[in-house]
Amino acid sequence: MLLQLHGRDLRPLTRARSGVPFIAQICTSVESAESRRGKQLLLLERAVDRLPSGFRGYLLRHAVDPGEHSDVYLIDQAFPYLDDGDIVRVEPERCALAVLYRARSAYNSMLVTERCDNYCIMCSQPPKQRADGWLVDELFEMIPLMAPDTPELGITGGEPALLGGQLPALVRCLATTLPQTAVHVLSNGRAFADEAFARALAAAQHPDLMLGIPLYGALPEHHDYIVQRRGAFDETIRGILNLKRHGVRVELRFVIHAETHAWLPPFARFVARNLVFVDHVALMGLELMGFARSNLDALWIDPIDYQHELVEAASILERARMFVSIYNHQLCVLDPRVHHLARRAISDWKNRYFEECDNCSVRTACGGFFASNSHRRSRGIAAVPDTQASKLQGA
Repeated sequence: MLLQLHGRDLRPLTRARSGVPFIAQICTSVESAESRRGKQLLLLERAVDRLPSGFRGYLLRHAVDPGEHSDVYLIDQAFPYLDDGDIVRVEPERCALAVLYRARSAYNSMLVTERCDNYCIMCSQPPKQRADGWLVDELFEMIPLMAPDTPELGITGGEPALLGGQLPALVRCLATTLPQTAVHVLSNGRAFADEAFARALAAAQHPDLMLGIPLYGALPEHHDYIVQRRGAFDETIRGILNLKRHGVRVELRFVIHAETHAWLPPFARFVARNLVFVDHVALMGLELMGFARSNLDALWIDPIDYQHELVEAASILERARMFVSIYNHQLCVLDPRVHHLARRAISDWKNRYFEECDNCSVRTACGGFFASNSHRRSRGIAAVPDTQASKLQGA
């Protein structure tokens, strides 16, 4: 089910303290410690006689007398999932609220810039070349408000490495404040061709850091075409080598579509021969957002039609004893020989299933679909009956 993460659903009952957007943590208890209230939004599901003092603001499901308080908003039934520990941005002038972090979700991903030095033909977050330094400033403000038991945090863009020295500083802040939280940074890897930059990231000494770096094929011209930057392949390879040289874990990511599926086996052979030391290889289905949707006719291929190449590539990598995963594919479409590599990883807020899935015996093990992929999907989508479930899952 697609969750609403932002919207202009606030109905102000009082004046705002200022028109400047602010970050706050959701709190559902009027007994919250006074020392914490200045960074909290009190969310009240039921009407009360009087609002307690000291909170940064108030979100109400039912109208009450706001008294002398500022930043009191009626949200009716919008954002029904909000709970203790969630972090939101309130924009008073637009009467808008954005949910930035959900304390009970395993899929928190933080956009730190929309700028990028690649222009990938299937990019789901098309780059915007504008000043957006406030995004990372906002994240620094959010980190102390996050739950210490947050399992994983994604850092994404755009290209996070364009933050320059702020990226190692951000990773160092996460290492200090949330040492138990795994951090996964999505990067094109090019900036780490500068060994000093790779060394600086390693010096942040995060105990559980991984960089996810895309690599498309074994030939520079293939990769450079997909990312639309001449010389990107060479910079990416040097970046990967520098990161590994300094002890930073690296995941290679390969998005499969009509322009890349034939390159899967050569890619796997190249990696098995030259980059066997990387920590993970992720073979990924296409998310139909951004440029992928704009270029859909050129990029779409039914996953059924590239199973031969996918199985061959996975086999090559596994024979090289590499850790391999397949993401964003449905079990009924995947060749049973690679079912053991399929992962459930689509973020819960944009994950969905179709009617064909209602009576599927392997639904709980299947990754489902991106909500954005509802208008183009494989001809092989079908419920797996009980009689075939054990065979598929045990393949």
